[in-house]
Amino acid sequence: METVYGMAYFLEDKSGKLTASEFVDIHDRLRYSLRCTANDSTRTAYMIYNTTRSASVTTVPLVVLDFGPNNALGNVTFVPNEPIQMKRYLVKPSTLGSSKIRKFTASNGEEYQWVWRGKGDQEWACTNNSGYLVAYYSLKTPGEPEYPNSSGCMLTVEEEYGHLACEMLASLLIMRHIAEHNL
Repeated sequence: METVYGMAYFLEDKSGKLTASEFVDIHDRLRYSLRCTANDSTRTAYMIYNTTRSASVTTVPLVVLDFGPNNALGNVTFVPNEPIQMKRYLVKPSTLGSSKIRKFTASNGEEYQWVWRGKGDQEWACTNNSGYLVAYYSLKTPGEPEYPNSSGCMLTVEEEYGHLACEMLASLLIMRHIAEHNL
């Protein structure tokens, strides 16, 4: 049984970039690494690894994000499962709605929804079917000083959803890709 601390996971985004970063809980409970593993005219692939100190050393990624040519959406693979098309994994709630609002079903069978700039200082917010906030991504506050080895950006995942933190990270990265490339 995992220890309950009564506080969210605060995953500091070290680079703030979609191309590569480390996501490290400020209390050192979780650590993920995003690495670009292929980049050519036909595709760009990223892998998310669990680099938490207590995790066994592995070269097998938790998630593979495989984008198509010209930054098109491709496939997402939650290892060891089969790949699924990103547009089928993250679905717009309505065909006429914003591409910056999308739903996905996590490994626990529950549905979650990401929304861009839905509230205050949250660049991205993820809610469950009951409307409860389960995760959000915040940018560095304008005027805040520079931090060594940090972008000042943060993915926060509520503690009771910590087992879904990697899925929250993967779906967030796809959402940020969608927004950055106007898909």
